[in-house]
Amino acid sequence: MASSKNQEREAREARERLKRYNARQAVHSHQIKRRKRDNLFAVIGVVIVAALATVTQIFYFSAGPGMPTPEPSASASSTAAATENVGDVPDPSLAEDRTWTGEMTLNSTVLGYELDGAAAPQAVSAFVQEVEDGYFIDKTCHRLVDDSVAGLLQCGSIDGTGAADPDFSFGPIENASTDGVYPAGTIAMARIADQPYSQGRQFFIVFNDAQLPDDSVGGYTIIGQVTSGLEDLKTDIIAGGYEDDGTQQNTGTPSIATSITRLTIE
Repeated sequence: MASSKNQEREAREARERLKRYNARQAVHSHQIKRRKRDNLFAVIGVVIVAALATVTQIFYFSAGPGMPTPEPSASASSTAAATENVGDVPDPSLAEDRTWTGEMTLNSTVLGYELDGAAAPQAVSAFVQEVEDGYFIDKTCHRLVDDSVAGLLQCGSIDGTGAADPDFSFGPIENASTDGVYPAGTIAMARIADQPYSQGRQFFIVFNDAQLPDDSVGGYTIIGQVTSGLEDLKTDIIAGGYEDDGTQQNTGTPSIATSITRLTIE
C-alpha cells in the first residue's frame, strides 16, 4: 500500500512539474511573440518617420521661394538647369566691396536695409543694378510662408506669379548660411532647387528665424538684412495671413495685397 501511495504522489508531482513547465514555456513563447511584434512596430515607425522626413525635404526643395505656388526652398520656376549667367548681369565689381544702405517700402510700410557687397558681390551688384534701373517699383510680393514652416515673404517676380525671368539669371551661390539657419531680418535670393545659376530678381525677407535645409548645391545667397521696420512688416502685412490656393500647405499669396512702392539705395 505504501509503495502504491508513493507512486501516486510521484505521479502527481510529475504532473504538477509538467504543468509548471508548460506554463513557463507558454509565457516564454508569448514574450518572444510580443518582442517580435514590438520590434516590427518599431521598424514600421522608423520607416514612417524616414518617409515623412523625405517628403518634407522634397516639399521644401520642389517648391521653394519663386515657384508659382510656392514654399521655401527659395526658388523660381524653370525646367533647364543653368550653368552660367543669362542676360544683362552686371560685373561683381559694381558692389564695390562695401555696405549699401537704403529703404524699401512695401505698401506703406518702410523697411530700412543694408546689403553686404563684400560677402555677396555678384548678387548685390545685380540687386543694385535693378534698383537703379527702377525694376522693382510696383512689383508684388507674391508669396507668404508662415513661420510654422519658415517665416518669409517673397517679392520681385517679373509677372507676380513667382515664375522665373528667362532673360535674367546668375550665380553662383554666395554667403549662404553654414547651418541652414536664416535669422529674422535676413534678405536672401530666391532660386530654383538644385540650380545655383537660377538666381534672378526675386528675393525673400525672413520675418522670423527660418531653417532652410541645403539642397544638392547648397543654401541661399544672403545679400543683406532688414535694419528697421521688421515688426511693422509683421503687423501691417504678415498678420493678415495668406490666401491658401490648396496646392501647398502653410503658404500662399498674402491676403493683404503687397507691392514694392518705393526702393532707394546708396
